[in-house]
Amino acid sequence: MNIKLKALTKSICVFHAATSPCNNCDIEILDLFTPRYDVERLGITLAGSARHADVMFVTGVPNYKTKERIKQLYNQVAKPCLVVAIGNCACGRILFRDSYNSPCPVDEIIPVDVYIPGCPPKPEAMIAGVAKLINKLEGKE
Repeated sequence: MNIKLKALTKSICVFHAATSPCNNCDIEILDLFTPRYDVERLGITLAGSARHADVMFVTGVPNYKTKERIKQLYNQVAKPCLVVAIGNCACGRILFRDSYNSPCPVDEIIPVDVYIPGCPPKPEAMIAGVAKLINKLEGKE
């Protein structure tokens, strides 16, 4: 296993990238980092910059403006970078599939490693998704 990937199983710095969300998923992500769920005890912290992140949480539906911005952010993150699509909009554009301003889903712009569906997904689902990501890194899945 790559040393960088091994380190990711112990401490994960997350950058939250919003591609025109309705803010429900964003509120649930913020709730994830409150003392009630306390994911920092699991080694998961928020990064202030994409350059300092190991994992990107992507929420919302990509539109023509945010499509290029997400590509730029993904290129700034140190590789290997893991991407988690959070919410139904990021996972498959559900309601906005036929919208004139929604060119494609997130996984056609950048590679997505884990999908966490829900509208909005609860913090427990996000913790389960990150646990699945760690298992994937360790080769258990």
